[in-house]
Amino acid sequence: MDVQTISDKAAMGKAAAAAGAAWIRRAIADRGAATIIVATGASQFEMLEALVTEPNIDWNLVTGFHLDEYVGLSIEHPASFRRYLWQRFVRQLSVPLRAFHYLNAETDPLAECRRVGAILRQHPVDVAFVGIGENGHLAFNDPPANFETEEPYLVVQLDDACRRQQLGEGWFAIFDDVPQQAISMSVSQIMKSRAIICTVPDARKAEAVRQAIKGPVTPHVPASILQSHGMCRVFLDEKSAHLLSCRK
Repeated sequence: MDVQTISDKAAMGKAAAAAGAAWIRRAIADRGAATIIVATGASQFEMLEALVTEPNIDWNLVTGFHLDEYVGLSIEHPASFRRYLWQRFVRQLSVPLRAFHYLNAETDPLAECRRVGAILRQHPVDVAFVGIGENGHLAFNDPPANFETEEPYLVVQLDDACRRQQLGEGWFAIFDDVPQQAISMSVSQIMKSRAIICTVPDARKAEAVRQAIKGPVTPHVPASILQSHGMCRVFLDEKSAHLLSCRK
């Protein structure tokens, strides 16, 4: 795990995007195509804004996969991650992607896990763009996360800490509106990616960052598993990194 602290969110996002873009270009040069996983949420705003402007990427040779999505949420809802990815990533590209595989969890999430999981098994992932939740989650794998399953996607329960984060970021009007379940890419599937770009801004993530980077690898801090990946780069701003020098 390589950890880089950058002064502010905008510069952090640009650095993370540049690192991920380099892996995409390398995959295209080596194999004529690339596969990526794209995360959502407030932590990815600056990174995605920079990624869509990265030069010299043949996006028509890139296949994308959706990391996670709420169960039962309409694509019209402001918190829909399908909506987010369309608005902030897919439609911002200069040319269309080869394909982007969204997760539709509105009606039958288990069937959707099987459908998109079967596609993903045919596409070894070159780079996964991820974040870390306030409770240490990776994707929507809340603690204690399942580190063992080999299923690409799971239907998971969202704990109250995760749901409060979604409320605090302004995606929902009241706590009871936050869904209690989601489809999430599994931890083991994320870890199969050739490279992982983890972007984590903001002081509210500082304790989760400290535990994930400095603490033991444990399902109780799901993002701590990133310590075990040979090509994981973590990009922090000064606020999210401020506890890393503490002995606590």
